[in-house]
Amino acid sequence: MEMTAPRHVFLFSGHMIDGRDRATPRFPWDKEPVAAAAIAQALDDFGVGAQDLGITEGACGGDLLFAEALLQRGARLELRLPFDEATFLKNSVDYPKAKGAPDDWRARFMRARSQARVLVMPDVLGPTSRDESPYERCNIWMLGDALAFGATKLRFVCLWNGEGGDGPGGTRHMVQVVREEGGEVRWLDTRKLW
Repeated sequence: MEMTAPRHVFLFSGHMIDGRDRATPRFPWDKEPVAAAAIAQALDDFGVGAQDLGITEGACGGDLLFAEALLQRGARLELRLPFDEATFLKNSVDYPKAKGAPDDWRARFMRARSQARVLVMPDVLGPTSRDESPYERCNIWMLGDALAFGATKLRFVCLWNGEGGDGPGGTRHMVQVVREEGGEVRWLDTRKLW
């Protein structure tokens, strides 16, 4: 069955919940309700509904908060995994969180996954070369597929502190490539949220 073209395509990138070993807090676990409310407000401002499509990776933190808010509004969801699911879960969902943090992210990922179209990058695009960041490649892949519906349909939401990430392919990279393509950016600046 062929799906109808979406009214708008929403891309999301944002910080993961801080791991136990993060020296400088970026997304403390107790700020989850603040982040969830900001993401929900952004989607409401855009009028997200059943005719829309959302695309994100599905990491614990911003990605899953976006996925949950999108699904609550009846929109379609695609999760794009840069690795096989087991590796993705280990690196981006199950890693050790800060002391006191709830550890229900795997269950939340599985709930979102059960309502989403899940695409695994190596299965779709082939293996990532040694000199390429899988995260940057995933960003470009998500953006390219979103732009295939037309640049005027693209809306990008990010939960970000405005700084560089822990490695290549983070939110800063996605903001840069979306802006280069003329997409609309809704920046939820964590420095102002908490």
